[in-house]
Amino acid sequence: MADLTVTLTESVTLEGEAKGSTNTLTIAGINQTLERIVSCPDSQTTTLVVFNSDVHGAAGAVDTEDTRYVRITNLESADLKLAIVGTSDNYQVNLKGGHSHVLSTTAAFLLGEEDTTPAFGTLEDVASIQVRNTSGAAKKVELFIAGV
Repeated sequence: MADLTVTLTESVTLEGEAKGSTNTLTIAGINQTLERIVSCPDSQTTTLVVFNSDVHGAAGAVDTEDTRYVRITNLESADLKLAIVGTSDNYQVNLKGGHSHVLSTTAAFLLGEEDTTPAFGTLEDVASIQVRNTSGAAKKVELFIAGV
């Protein structure tokens, strides 16, 4: 088993003064990873990964309960649409070129709602992560997952 170390650093100098911070997270007990770069064709939805309660429950599935860290990075300059799809809901974000979206887990992670008042109800598992490219030629996305 190994420790996964994730470091996030912001650094900017405004009017000669340095601003920003560095935060480091260590996740212990990691014994499996999945890393891939996926080419996402124009005008198509591409499923980057599927999750299931066990790895044999769906073709190519990653175990939901064992996942401790997920990072999706848009390797291109053009924006992409990113969907985190749950067992009954989903949320979507615009993944700007060069930016990343990070999930801390995939078990009991999301709750989609149709209004502007959060209910803070029961969260559901992530079932898949999908990308929609609407910016012309194929675009590349990097996926990194670590689990126990």
